[in-house]
Parts: sequence; structure tokens; C-alpha cells
Amino acid sequence: MKVGVERRDAVDTHVDVVASGLFEREGSEQALPESLAREDKALDGALSAAWNRHEIKGKAKELTVFHRGGSAGRLAIVGLGPRGALTAERLRRASAEVVRALRGKAARTLSFRLPTFVAGSIDAAVAGRALVDGAVLGAYQFVKYKTSGEGNVEEVALHLGEELSREERTLKREVETEALLCENVLWTREIANLPADTATPERLAEEARALGKEFGLKVTVFDEKALAQMHCGGILAVGGGSVHPPRMITIEYPGDGRRGRTVAVVGKGITFDSGGISIKPAAEMANMKFDKSGAVAVLGILRAAALLKVATRVVGVLCCAENLPSGHAYRPGDVVRTFNGKTIEILNTDAEGRVVLSDGLGYVVQKYRPDAVIDLATLTGAEVIALGDDTAGLVSTDDALAEGLLAASAQTGEPVWRMPLTDYHRELVKSEVADVRNSTEIRVAGMLTAAAFLETFVTPVPWAHLDIAGPAYTTVTTRKFQPAYMNPGATAFGVRLLTRYLQSLGTA
Repeated sequence: MKVGVERRDAVDTHVDVVASGLFEREGSEQALPESLAREDKALDGALSAAWNRHEIKGKAKELTVFHRGGSAGRLAIVGLGPRGALTAERLRRASAEVVRALRGKAARTLSFRLPTFVAGSIDAAVAGRALVDGAVLGAYQFVKYKTSGEGNVEEVALHLGEELSREERTLKREVETEALLCENVLWTREIANLPADTATPERLAEEARALGKEFGLKVTVFDEKALAQMHCGGILAVGGGSVHPPRMITIEYPGDGRRGRTVAVVGKGITFDSGGISIKPAAEMANMKFDKSGAVAVLGILRAAALLKVATRVVGVLCCAENLPSGHAYRPGDVVRTFNGKTIEILNTDAEGRVVLSDGLGYVVQKYRPDAVIDLATLTGAEVIALGDDTAGLVSTDDALAEGLLAASAQTGEPVWRMPLTDYHRELVKSEVADVRNSTEIRVAGMLTAAAFLETFVTPVPWAHLDIAGPAYTTVTTRKFQPAYMNPGATAFGVRLLTRYLQSLGTA
């Protein structure tokens, strides 16, 4: 999607649709807000008439489209709710709802009249970034396997008018950066949406190699022979049942070249998760092609770091395997030895994500000695039970790291909730025959026992774990309750969040 900033007023342009924001009336307010006077004039008073008759109220999610005469195009009036309750997230959702509503409606070009979307603490820069987020992400559709599709918005412009014309240079820079980040999210979604017959561990390795070639990044792919020599028993065990052998992939982004922090980002890349010998029920198993979302997000984060030239050095690790039952599959009762020498008792082969991550975490800590480690994983159904489909669970051993991620979450609208990690959870993952066990006999605190397991392989480095099982993808059912910019399928959750966090380190 082409995104830009224009100085002139949007109402004066000849685009397919001009979108303007409308707040709910406050108290005894009767007249149409003065901010929409230009729109009302262009509609020969039809807008104020609809306002006076309470046909338009300005409520959130309200969208009314007026047709202007001749070739002047349409005016879309977007409800924003109470002026005092405006947030970037509300604008993000409103923008996406406009784009989605225009799908298949012969609307190729769309302009937002930016001054009508600014109020209170939401200045032009914040509003502009949010509108770009919603438009670009909301327009996305995964159409690789479709033979036909609906027409979509292809060009979006933010129009400043006289009110904001002095901010043109700053806003152009902000919008250009945000559009790059959003397009990177779409790049990530395209890979995450690929089915398991295409997105094998080796295919993810190919994507990493292509990324390295494009941006000059160092990429190393460890195949099954190299993993065996490195004693990465976790990844080898999980991937042993498939004809597609496992891979561990590292990507190194050098940062701005100055001596500074190194942040490692480690992702779970189960390209398909049948559960293995502990096989899952058939219902919804097709969604397990999204169990690679953490690793694919790492690809997107490294690509964003290179695109936006973040100052911090970033090391990405993708732990990739396909978890299938066969005569070569690992079994309940097995004990596997991981890269750092610690052992895992396997009690449930469907608790495989933590097993592959054990090697990736141990390797990155020993090899790169990072200042912080962050892992992303569609790890537990317990996370979804606890926090729902829209919020990721955060567990961290470092308050500063956790607070940085929460601050980035507030800016990007990717919700995160911090959860506790105590000795109770650590006791539950201790094994009688190995160092740790990958499952417990009691069905409590599943998200937190999984985190306690991972902590074993990263201590003492400051560490944060993001369980993205809920928000990593949406289904036809969950889609009804998600923001309009969270399309059906993979969402690339975590890419904007971690990129914003990395950018904040460079400006601290």
C-alpha cells in the first residue's frame, strides 16, 4: 500500500473516499462540531442535518458514507466516541474499520483529514501513526492461494490542511517510518500464514538466508548433523518424527557499530504441531500451522531492525521443527540432553515448544552473552485461558526489561500482561530422573510452569518470556472480537512491540 502526507485539505482532493473523524456530542452540545464545517459544506448541509436528527452520533465504530455529486467521490464520517476518551488504539481500530468497510466498494484511494482525528493528548504525530497502522494492517488479506479477490484500498494519504501544515516535515518522517514497520508486519504475516506443507523448517532457513542476503546480515543454519554435534537434544527429539528435519537458525544484526547492548530474540518455530505421540484432538488441529509464529516474528523483528537501522545489536534465534508421530518420534518417558548439558524428562510430547527453546536459549546465552534475552512462543493453551485471545502473557526476571516491554506495548497497542513467577512454579517442573520435566501431573498454572522451565536455560541473564498463544493468530470465531487490523490468520504479534522496544533502547 502506498502511504503519504499531503499539505492541502482532504475535502478539496479528488480521491475515491475522504475520511473525517467525528466525536460524540458532549453535554448540551447541539450544533455539528466546527471541525466538520468543510465536510458539511461539501455535502450541502446533509451532514449537519443528519447530526441534528441524531442519525449520526459519533459513537465508536459508527461509519457513515455520503456520496458527493459529480466526480468528487465520497465522504466517510468515522465515529470516534467521547473526545476525552480518545486513544491511539481507538484511532488504529477506526482506521482499519474504514479500510475493511471499503473493501470491494471501488475505493482505491483514501484520504484521512488528519485534524479531525486529533484531540487532547493525541497529537498529530500519534494520530498519524495510528491511522497508518490501522489502514495498512487492516487492508491485509492472505490471498496467495486464491484465484480471485475483492478490490482493496491501494493508496492512503494523511491530509494536513492549514491547521497542521507547519508540521509537514515531522509528520512525513513519522508516517514513512510507521508505514515501513507496518509493511514489515505484512511481510511477516505472509510467511506465518503459509501451510505446513510449504513452511517446513528448511523453508524458514531459506527465508532467513534471503533476509541475510538482502540486508547484509550474518545468517547461520544448523542442520540435523550440526545439531547432533552440538548436543541440541531438545530440537532433535521434537523434530525426530518428521521427514522434514529440524533446523536452528541464527541471524545477527550488528546495530550502529558502537559498543553497546546486545539483545537476543528467540522464537519457537514448530512448523506443524500434531502433538506427536501425545496427539492432539482433530478439532482445530489445522490451526497448528501457526505454531511457528514466534520464530517467524523473530524474522520480522530482525528485518525491521535492519530496515529502520535501530542502534541496538540484535541476535535472532529460530528453533524450528515439525512435531509428528512416527517410529522415529520421541516418546513420553524419554530423557533428552540439551545444548547446555541440562536434561529434560519428557512426560508429554505435546509440550514440545519449551523443549526446542531449551536449546536455543542455552545456545544464545553461551555463544553471545547478551545483555537481555526475550523469547516469543505460542507456548500454552493456559495463556489463552488466563488472558484471552488478544493479550500476551509476560514473565520476566528483570523489572527494567519488563517495564520497557510494557511501555512499548502501550505505544503499539499489542496488549501484554505481566504474570508472576515464584518458587512454587519452579518446584513443579523439577524432575525425579532429570533436571526438569516438560509437563506436570497437576493442571494448574500451565503458563507459569512453562516459564519456570524456560528460566532454567537462560539464568542468570535478564530474561523476558512472551507467551503469544492467544494473539498470534485469529480464527473465524475469535475474529469477531478482535480489532479490525487483526486479520483472520496470522497477526505477526510481537513484531511492532519488539521493534518499538529496540528503538527505545537506542534513544535511552
